[in-house]
Amino acid sequence: MTDLNERDAKLVQYLSEAYGKERELETALEAHIAMTTKAPYKKRLKQHLRETKAHAKGLARRIKQLGGGGQLTQAAVGKAMAAAKGPLHMVRGSGEQEKMLKNAKTEYFNEHEEIATYLAIETLAERVGDRETAKLAKGIRREEERMAKFLEGQIKVLAGAVISEEVPSSQRKPAKAKRARKPARGSRK
Repeated sequence: MTDLNERDAKLVQYLSEAYGKERELETALEAHIAMTTKAPYKKRLKQHLRETKAHAKGLARRIKQLGGGGQLTQAAVGKAMAAAKGPLHMVRGSGEQEKMLKNAKTEYFNEHEEIATYLAIETLAERVGDRETAKLAKGIRREEERMAKFLEGQIKVLAGAVISEEVPSSQRKPAKAKRARKPARGSRK
């Protein structure tokens, strides 16, 4: 590794942290995919795993272009942490739907942490005139925002599924009846 100037050293520091998180999340996503039974949710997790792996590759490439590289060993620590957490994710919650809900909440939290990380990298890079790093961070941030939006919907669906699975119907709030829409005044119907 060459001696980095202050600008590149700071960018490499943040890119390396993001790289470590991406590698950690690969392991977590693999565990969550194995536990997920809802086909659309599982499909989106698999797609996001592919995105996550691509993010890590793009980050590693940019780190090396800036003259870094030794920091990439940080990923081994992240993956080990995720591997240790995996078995814990299998036992949390009393039912299948609750386990998936808790995983979705964890994923949602992680997506927002990543969004903040990439926003910081994008801003740092813009402020020091590194358009390539800013573009990389912005592209990844947008993918993380799309995943967070998807997970927000999943959390709502899974919370409802937990209630259906674990709370007797006599203890639930009755579903609202859908009202028929009245035609607007003057419209023909």
